[in-house]
Amino acid sequence: MAESKKIPVVSKDVLIPFIIITSLFSLWGFANDITNPMVAAFGTVMEISTAKAALVQLAFYGGYATMAIPAALFVRKYSYKKGILLGLSLYAIGALLFFPAAQFEVFGFFLGSLYILTFGLAFLETTANPYILSMGDERTATQRLNLAQAFNPIGSLFGMFVASKFILVALDSDKRNEAGELIFSTLDEAQKAVIRTHDLAIIRNPYVILGFVVIAMLILIAVTKMPKRSANTTYSSAADSFKRLFKNGKYKEGVLAQLFYVAAQIMCWTFIIQYAGNLGISKAEAQNYNIIAMSIFLGSRFISTFLMKYINAKKLLMIFALCAMVTISGVILIEGITGLYLLVATSAFMSLMFPTIYGIALDGLSEEDSALGAAGLVMAIVGGALMPILQGLMIDMGKIGPFSGVNFSFILPFICFCFIALYGYRTMKIYK
Repeated sequence: MAESKKIPVVSKDVLIPFIIITSLFSLWGFANDITNPMVAAFGTVMEISTAKAALVQLAFYGGYATMAIPAALFVRKYSYKKGILLGLSLYAIGALLFFPAAQFEVFGFFLGSLYILTFGLAFLETTANPYILSMGDERTATQRLNLAQAFNPIGSLFGMFVASKFILVALDSDKRNEAGELIFSTLDEAQKAVIRTHDLAIIRNPYVILGFVVIAMLILIAVTKMPKRSANTTYSSAADSFKRLFKNGKYKEGVLAQLFYVAAQIMCWTFIIQYAGNLGISKAEAQNYNIIAMSIFLGSRFISTFLMKYINAKKLLMIFALCAMVTISGVILIEGITGLYLLVATSAFMSLMFPTIYGIALDGLSEEDSALGAAGLVMAIVGGALMPILQGLMIDMGKIGPFSGVNFSFILPFICFCFIALYGYRTMKIYK
């Protein structure tokens, strides 16, 4: 025990690369959480259903599913640094495409821009996560990834702040009269067209600025000397790696657990606005609850990283998933502001899930299998594309039995947390 405590989470010789790669976690956190509120924003300004607006998440997280394996194969053939540079290039292109999308005012163009943007995020996540795991002793790998991932919600918080203070609050389509009704829905088509042009420009601007920030990061990494972690030495074929991964029960279940986790996270954070809206709270004010949830998430991630010094990561994953099941039960069963508070509190228990599932699933894999293994875990992010649409359909129903559609729709995150708790238990008892 004393010997393991001496093992540094991040050694001095890789500190600078660690800091640079960790900064990327904030970059994709920003993209994730400036995009979540856009479901509600597009729903209003484009006058489409919640289910159709949730196609924003299908486009965003569908990009991960499309590009994760190509990204892994690219990294295997070339290097982590080249994978990161290509990812940043695609990220910047997708973000800058928001400019012509706003000019044409076509919802499908925005979806295409997000789809390309997340090609870049797939490259970054497929590359950065295993890179961080490799930067030190295997015994501290999960703790190291939790530390790096702790900076992801910092970017997320900034994304939420921008969405709340510079987008949602500035949308003319979300203005209400004294009776609390949307003024936009009462206007004629000519007036709506003027407001739509204004609001789409408001949505566009942060993404275009983000595109230039990403280009600056690309230049910085391009001129910085990074440790060579190339995957083109003595590796067997990709098909052999896939066969080994398919036979690995802990890994396969980890991919499913990751799929359910991302689905739960996106549903909780995307539809917090609808949950608050059901209580008569405006989108801009509801986004403040999202910011509080992310602040709790950030603090809890640092706390859980510390707890891993004393509690097995698998056990902690199971405990946190069980706690999330309790809070989400309250979200479903308790109407009013208490349910909203419990939805916000759920973020405390989601905090360690992504990096911990990731680290557990990849633990014990050879270096040559890790890149493709990482791709499978990144592909699992597609859970964030599919289930929000189903939740949107449930919300659109208005009423499901004795429950409101909004409240009952959170049965989907509850099911997700059930599987995650089961995975934590099975990795403790079966995949020791």
